[in-house]
Amino acid sequence: MAIVKMKKLRVIAMADQREALLKDLLHLGCVEISEPDGRLADPDWSALLERGSSRLAVTRGEISDVNAALAAIKKYGQVKDGLFVKRHPISEQEFLSAGTVETAKEASRKIGELLQDLARLQTEESRLENRRAGLLPWKALDMPLETEGTEHVLYRIGTFPGAADVAVIQTELAGEAAALFEISGDKQQKYVLLLCHKAEEDAVLEILRPHGFSVTAFQGVVGTAAENLQKLSEQLEENRKAQEETTEALVASAESREALRVYADRLTVEAAREASQERLLTDGTIVFFEGWAPAEAMNQVQAALERSGCAWEADDPTEDEIPDVPVKLKNNWLTKPLNMVTEMYSLPSYDNVDPNPLMAPFFILFYGIMMADMGYGLLMMLASVVILKKYRPKGTSGHLFGLLGLCGISTFIMGAITGGFFGDFIPQIAKLINPESTLTLPALFTPLDDTLMILVGAMALGFVQIITGMAISFIEKLKRRRFLDALWEEVTWWIIFAGIACMVLGVTSVVLIVGGILLVAGCVVNGKGIVGKAFGIFGSLYNHVTGYFGDILSYARLMALMLAGSVIAQVFNTLGAIPGNIIIFIVISLAGNALNFALNLLGCYVHDLRLQCLEYFGKFYQDGGKPFRPLAMNTKFVDIESN
Repeated sequence: MAIVKMKKLRVIAMADQREALLKDLLHLGCVEISEPDGRLADPDWSALLERGSSRLAVTRGEISDVNAALAAIKKYGQVKDGLFVKRHPISEQEFLSAGTVETAKEASRKIGELLQDLARLQTEESRLENRRAGLLPWKALDMPLETEGTEHVLYRIGTFPGAADVAVIQTELAGEAAALFEISGDKQQKYVLLLCHKAEEDAVLEILRPHGFSVTAFQGVVGTAAENLQKLSEQLEENRKAQEETTEALVASAESREALRVYADRLTVEAAREASQERLLTDGTIVFFEGWAPAEAMNQVQAALERSGCAWEADDPTEDEIPDVPVKLKNNWLTKPLNMVTEMYSLPSYDNVDPNPLMAPFFILFYGIMMADMGYGLLMMLASVVILKKYRPKGTSGHLFGLLGLCGISTFIMGAITGGFFGDFIPQIAKLINPESTLTLPALFTPLDDTLMILVGAMALGFVQIITGMAISFIEKLKRRRFLDALWEEVTWWIIFAGIACMVLGVTSVVLIVGGILLVAGCVVNGKGIVGKAFGIFGSLYNHVTGYFGDILSYARLMALMLAGSVIAQVFNTLGAIPGNIIIFIVISLAGNALNFALNLLGCYVHDLRLQCLEYFGKFYQDGGKPFRPLAMNTKFVDIESN
């Protein structure tokens, strides 16, 4: 597999053919229209063109509305999607049908109106509840709240802090023409009615002020608190009844869910088309754009462009354009799931290599070594097959479960080699049935008995992967005619590694001496000045020795995780077997193995990812590629079938 070769397109078409052209490219799904800038357009005439207009903002608003409608159906209609969205097939004709769009648009509009009504009712309910809460403390006051007093007496309702002693305050007012009555109270406040002669108002308020007295006023309220509370209760009852009716209408709208999903995907496709339309340059008579298309798809692209009467050309990208070339990886059934790992790290630059086929054997093998259990492998394969067949997830989710299945196969094989089936589940249950049983699963080696051998094997596999990374780097340097770099870096250290092996085997030391000479020669040639050359020799030796040693040692995690997973499984099986009851054993064993499986499922992935991204990719990988995003019908809820 390799990175797909791209062609740079330059296209001119008549403005009245714009819609037809975009429709053809959308159906084709293999042309990315570039964002126009000063580098893409011909400077001699680009000033005569301007960016095209579109309905992108309107379409995005419609997407927001339909997503809100779907969220409302899910919330109020008690509709559960499950862990994955189950996609269903639909013909392209039905997907693009105007009738389907109008039905869904009307449903979206109605649900939007219902949501607005519900939001208004809920806001009104909050307002009524706040008014009710404000009036409740005054319920016992049998006096219209709008009353301010008589010709000579003032009526004032107000509050004191909850800690205030009303009896003490009443005593302080004894010498004034005033009376203070406590209506109600709680921990926060005391609610009181103050009556005083108008001539004594200032003096009375001066006495009350140190106690935190605050006057309360109810604007626009007529009648007693009890009368107003009764009215509020009636209004709240009507409000809640209206909310229930609105909610029932939202529940009933669940029948439009599938139509809304199709509409949501249709709007997503339209948004992609509108975004591409904004990248077109036009003067009102013609449209011009530049973009990228896979070289292998140029026959279809040519046919689509010629149907629209376009003038066009396609060239290989120049050296200066390499950073702008989008990257598409060519995959097969084995390497496609590894897109998840590559995209999580970073896509390769266009002029680098596709890491998926170079990484797939190592990633899948290493995962199986770390997990190493037939039972866990069966669960992984089963989960992969069921989810991929039933839900048909795409994108990262599809890659995840495809990779899960491949790693499950590797895990099962390594489990068969090490004799693990949920740890030692089968031997333990055989002993419970027959204490004299000596049943054991056949194994070439076991993590507990052959730990040192597994450690040596893991580091040997690490050395093989590092040498593979160096070989890839060596080939890439030769392609770029960087012969000396390949000699000083890869060839020199291959000779040194071979020399060390020869010395350990007692064959000869000449090979190691040759490697040392090449190491010194490389530093002398590339170093500047005597001091620079001397430090270069020391630095190169130190960095490479510690670097390669550290990298190889990192692969000890293969042994560590295999051993940890096996021991944990056996510990839970042993604990379950202690009571001597098969039912208890199965319960404890399944619970423990479920925990062990969940932890290892994630842990093995993280450690495997680290080995690939740091130890392996560090030898040859150049990242920074831009993903290829063609104008295409990318959907979330449906699978479009060609007519």
